[in-house]
Amino acid sequence: MDLYLPIANLSVNALVIVALGLGVGLLSGMFGVGGGFLTTPLLIFYGIPPTVAAASAASQVTGASVSGVFAHFRRKGVDVQMGAVLVTGGILGSLLGAWLFKLLQASGQIDVVIGVLYVVLLGSIGGLMGKESVGAIRVSRGARPPKARKRRHHPLVAALPFRWRFYASGLYISPLAPLLLGVFVGVLTMLLGVGGGFILVPAMLYILGMGTQTVVGTSLFQTLFTTAVATMVHATTTKAVDIVLAILLLLGSVVGAQLGARFAARAKPEYLRLLLAVIVLLVAARMLAGLAWRPDALYSVAAA
Repeated sequence: MDLYLPIANLSVNALVIVALGLGVGLLSGMFGVGGGFLTTPLLIFYGIPPTVAAASAASQVTGASVSGVFAHFRRKGVDVQMGAVLVTGGILGSLLGAWLFKLLQASGQIDVVIGVLYVVLLGSIGGLMGKESVGAIRVSRGARPPKARKRRHHPLVAALPFRWRFYASGLYISPLAPLLLGVFVGVLTMLLGVGGGFILVPAMLYILGMGTQTVVGTSLFQTLFTTAVATMVHATTTKAVDIVLAILLLLGSVVGAQLGARFAARAKPEYLRLLLAVIVLLVAARMLAGLAWRPDALYSVAAA
């Protein structure tokens, strides 16, 4: 069933896009990630222009984050004060990211920058995730577990002035740290169409020193508002959001997330993380191949 995407200016098979959203949603439910960092590369592989893929993926992440935020609110797993600082930084980062996006778009380098950033991010994340999951599998088979890390914020965070008390997270740190973190994630959201949770959650744990009981909910809180703002900024400035594409992705991801959550309940988490690491590294390798491979003929003409 072919469907015309007005912003991408091409026709696609609607069932393929829904299936792509289903697959990303399945991974989201299985591994507890937003899936935005895989949506954009997969759309690019299918033939969607990188600018449209990144902008539309952000809107899909917004819709997918809503139910998760409400679920964590019911369990009192959201630090609203910390989330508000992160969202403020995310909004500032979205505006900065929009300026960078338009600047790169005008210079004709936006597609290359998106590809390079994805190769670096996915390669780094996949490598770290693979190392951690292999270690967890070794421990499950009888190896000595690593020494537990004492939870505290990074020394650079401790040196920042104007400390606040974040009661829900049990922290007494400067709001400048989460603000700058939010700015960084906001820029990534604009450029890559990701929610940023795959960067935000480890940073909140190991840099800010937050407890695990509020990290995921607060991350989703920030993701919801930052991706919503990024979508609006994209729609009004870069004009790259394809709402038809976003709706098709969302239809598939909602169903896939439910199926993935059921499957995850029956599988060992360390093997799931290893599988995700392999998938992320394969996507990074495919992105790198797309950047490095040069066709024999740069241009071709065919008679109709």
